[in-house]
Amino acid sequence: MKYVIASDIHGSAKYCRLLKERFLEENAEKLILLGDLLYHGARNALPPEYNTLETAGILNGLKAYIICVRGNCDSEVDQMVLEFPITADFAVIPLPERTLIATHGHKTPAVLRDGDVLLNGHFHVPAFEKRENYTYVNCGSVSIPKENSKHSYLVLEDSALIWKDLETGIPFLTAHL
Repeated sequence: MKYVIASDIHGSAKYCRLLKERFLEENAEKLILLGDLLYHGARNALPPEYNTLETAGILNGLKAYIICVRGNCDSEVDQMVLEFPITADFAVIPLPERTLIATHGHKTPAVLRDGDVLLNGHFHVPAFEKRENYTYVNCGSVSIPKENSKHSYLVLEDSALIWKDLETGIPFLTAHL
């Protein structure tokens, strides 16, 4: 099992093209998108090559591989140009030894069971924390990283989490579930 996990594209065609390249290079089974796909948001500057329709077209080309949740910048209008569902607040992805709970991060699920893995974007900063009874993982941001972090995506392969620089594909952080 190998998944690529990414968040916060914010309409950047440049970084969406890079994400597509990395996804194809990784030869992963699924691309899990944690929201904020097209709109840049009122608090963010425009990302490089801001083009929502081009970004939608790139993502639509990968629709057979995508599992997606809604971010705080995603809307019903975005769903009109995307050919895969984006309106769920959460996705539950069962794995052999644990469950992944994918969400953007602006809403937290009410119940997390022992051993669950909470996948987030929203804060634009890569993170890995063992919490009370679950593991918190943030994949960072594809197009608008914060706190001096890299443009990033995350690879989950078996129980290994590998954060990679989107521009180079080089790992910069590794953890194990």
